[in-house]
Amino acid sequence: MKTIALYSIKGGVGKTAAAVNLSYLAATAATPTLICDLDPQGASSFYFRITASRKHSSEKLLKGNDKILKQIKATDFPHLDLLPSDLSYRNLDIELSESKKPKKLLSKNLEGLEPEYRYLFFDCPPNLTLLSESVFRAADLILVPLIPTTLSIRTFTQLIDFFADNGLDASKIAGFFSMEERRKSMHREIVEEYQNHPAMLRQTIPYSSDVEKMGLTRAPLNATHPKSPAAKAYGKLWEEVKQLIVEN
Repeated sequence: MKTIALYSIKGGVGKTAAAVNLSYLAATAATPTLICDLDPQGASSFYFRITASRKHSSEKLLKGNDKILKQIKATDFPHLDLLPSDLSYRNLDIELSESKKPKKLLSKNLEGLEPEYRYLFFDCPPNLTLLSESVFRAADLILVPLIPTTLSIRTFTQLIDFFADNGLDASKIAGFFSMEERRKSMHREIVEEYQNHPAMLRQTIPYSSDVEKMGLTRAPLNATHPKSPAAKAYGKLWEEVKQLIVEN
C-alpha cells in the first residue's frame, strides 16, 4: 500500500480538491483506494456525501485496525472508499500528545489496511502540528499544493526546513502549483522560476470555477466534467505522481 498525503501549512490552496480528484483517479484503474479525511472540517467527507457514524471518534481512529475498518464507508464510485472525518478530530493533537510514541502511532494503526488497499490518501488539516508529524512519518509521499504567490512559496520553504531540522526525509515532499491564473504576471513568473525546483512537480492545476462547483455537485470533477481543463490537469498530475511513486 502506498500512502499519499495532501498537506499544506497554509489553508485555501486546493488541497481537498486535489485529494478528492486524485483518489478518484487512482480508483478508476480498478485499484482499491481509500481516502482518509483527517480534517475536522470534513470537506472530503462532504464532497463524497458521507458522514461519520455516531460511534466514530478521534479516539477510535487512534486505536486503529478493527476500530478503523468498521468506520470505512464505500463512496458512490467503484473501488473508492472513505474513512470520514469527525468533529472530535479537533482533539487529535491532545490525544496524540498523551500517547506513547505519538509520531509513530498513526503509521502503526494503519498497518491493518495494507491487505485491503493499493493507495491510501490523507486529506490533512492545515497547520504544523503533532498530527502533521505523525502523517509525515506514515506517508510515502507528501503532495503540497501551492498557489503561485510569495506567501505560499514561503510556507513550502518552511516545510522543507522543518523536515531538515527534525531529521525527516525531505525527499518525500513534492509540491505542485494549484489555482494558477496565467493572466496574473506574478503567477506566471513564480511558476517559471520554480518549475525546475527539485521538489516541485511540473504539472499545474489551473484556477477553475468548475473546481469551486464541486461543492455543489459533491463529486470529483473528473467524474462530472472529465473534459474540463482542470480535470485534464488533475489527470496529468496523477500520471506524474504515479511515476514518482515508481521511481521512489
